[in-house]
Amino acid sequence: MRKVSVLLFLAWVCFLFYAGIALFTSGFLLTRLELTNQSSCQELPGPGPLPWGSHGKPGACWMPSRFSRVVLVLIDALRFDFAQPQRSHVPGEPPVSVPFLGKLGSLQRILESQPHHGRLYRSQVDPPTTTMQRLKALTTGSLPTFIDAGSNFASHAIVEDNVIQQLNSAGRRVVFMGDDTWRDLFPGAFSQAFFFSSFNVRDLHTVDNGILEHLYPTLDGGSWDVLIAHFLGVDHCGHKHGPHHPEMAKKLSQMDQVIQGLIERLENDTLLVVAGDHGMTMNGDHGGDSELEVSAALFLYSPTALFPSVPPEEPEVIPQVSLVPTLALLLGLPIPFGNTGEVMAELFSGGSDSSHPHSSALAQVSALHINAQQVSRFLHTYSAATQDLQVKELHRLQTLFSKASARYQHFLRDPQEAEAALSTLTAEFQQFLRGARALCIESWARFSLSFLLLHLLAAGTPVATPGPFTVLWQAVSAWVLLATQTFYSTGHQPVFSAIHWHAAFVGFPDGHGSSTWLPALLVGANTFASHLLFAVGCPLLLLWPFLCERQGPKRRQPLPGSESEARVRPEEEEELQEPLMEMRLRDAPNHFNAALLQLGLKYLFILGAQILACALAASILRRHLMVWKVFAPKFIFEAVGFIVSSVGLLLGIALVMRVDVAVSSWFKKLVLAQQR
Repeated sequence: MRKVSVLLFLAWVCFLFYAGIALFTSGFLLTRLELTNQSSCQELPGPGPLPWGSHGKPGACWMPSRFSRVVLVLIDALRFDFAQPQRSHVPGEPPVSVPFLGKLGSLQRILESQPHHGRLYRSQVDPPTTTMQRLKALTTGSLPTFIDAGSNFASHAIVEDNVIQQLNSAGRRVVFMGDDTWRDLFPGAFSQAFFFSSFNVRDLHTVDNGILEHLYPTLDGGSWDVLIAHFLGVDHCGHKHGPHHPEMAKKLSQMDQVIQGLIERLENDTLLVVAGDHGMTMNGDHGGDSELEVSAALFLYSPTALFPSVPPEEPEVIPQVSLVPTLALLLGLPIPFGNTGEVMAELFSGGSDSSHPHSSALAQVSALHINAQQVSRFLHTYSAATQDLQVKELHRLQTLFSKASARYQHFLRDPQEAEAALSTLTAEFQQFLRGARALCIESWARFSLSFLLLHLLAAGTPVATPGPFTVLWQAVSAWVLLATQTFYSTGHQPVFSAIHWHAAFVGFPDGHGSSTWLPALLVGANTFASHLLFAVGCPLLLLWPFLCERQGPKRRQPLPGSESEARVRPEEEEELQEPLMEMRLRDAPNHFNAALLQLGLKYLFILGAQILACALAASILRRHLMVWKVFAPKFIFEAVGFIVSSVGLLLGIALVMRVDVAVSSWFKKLVLAQQR
């Protein structure tokens, strides 16, 4: 077996592992580029005049504001069926007895007594259904993923354009109370805040009771424009007991009392939004993309009429991110730059007043046109910065938008056949917005469950048969575990917050100028030094027994029946010397190459088993509460560690082979010299 063949075969096995890791990463670690562009009132998202009805209105931005204030009640993990009214018992069928059904009775009473004032929706959530990603979606209108390229691992602060930032830019007072995750996402963004720790998922009441202590006094005080209350009791109850436990009924009943109390205190210029950020499984977990996890409740209410028609028999299904452009335009704000949601057009119809149907329909189309302009601008900017989106579909959508926008401008100049034209424009803008969202989902927010196939094949790569220079499995396993132990003993952990960022300045106390690769290299070397050193040193496991051997005479075996061992004559002793390592390697060079291949395959097999176990754990636990905090970072560290170790292994084996070639050359020269 030639040395080049050994290196090529090991490189091929490494490539199989790399391909498996890449497939898993593409399906599990959803990524996208994070843009920092901002929308502003001074710049419309596209060409054309201000929408119909905006001229001369005080506080008008892209559209005139309809509400001065908003109360956003975010009930963590409020699954849609938690808010769904309990159906009356049908004779002949067994009664339904589920603890969480029918506990939010105030919503049902509003829908029955004030059908034009309130509406219940089924909010369709995009994976991953973890709280931090959902909060980013509810404020930016985008599709957050695990890795939003461009964000800083050392900070969770949202740098994308968002509703909270737009409110601050407009001088609105935002008051928050509840989950302290918001403090990390929006540092310094609130005029007043009451944060409570969200870490203890077994605590059902501390956060909720803390909110209730401040909610009504703050509401009555009036020193706010937007009031946000993020309750955690329902989510924690799901994690601790599951949705079918009696404690869930108690928490939902408490939330019902909160909603009823808010409704009684609302003024006419205030909109109440009750929303769940995600759902939960039958076991109370979330994070994945199952139907129960992506189905959340959304309820809107105002003391003034909001809707021109009564609620439908079955609640309408809307994307969760549609709340962002809707709230922005209702409050007279620009839609955040990266929003991909579709504005809820019926909220711009003018309520139950049907005396001006043309004006109502035109207002809805104007809202959709602004929304479509904003999404078109975002797609154009994003596609210019990266190639994530499908070019053919992107071109089709931009053509569709251009035609619809031209038809809208023509209609404003010559409003003939108003009803038919407005209906066509509504359909075209909605088709564009939904197509754009589908395009983004295809690239950013869809788990792939086929990512483990090639990885399984790589982990099952057969190991070469034993040779005369065999290294035991126990020794190779201990070597790999020693590398892992060194990683932890030097103060490292598989989490981004524990990375030794100060290593970037070792040897460069004054910084690196504009260079970014050098500090990245220093941090990477500090983090994965143990993987690299032990991988490069792995061939020592093959050479160490020979380095420790001693030269001595080889004893002859006694003949059968002899009374004592045969005595070795001094002149024969030199002939019976056990050859040292260098001589034995020269006698069987192919065996040595095969042994190096065997050792390399064993090392890669153990490393591959580790990364495969980590990938399986991450995929199985993708619905776990801590998937993005624990399991996904662990997989990333294992994957990078495997790549570093495999490259180090190839370098170490290549170095040993280079030394072997040099020794062989020297040995041949020595033999030729002796023959002369």
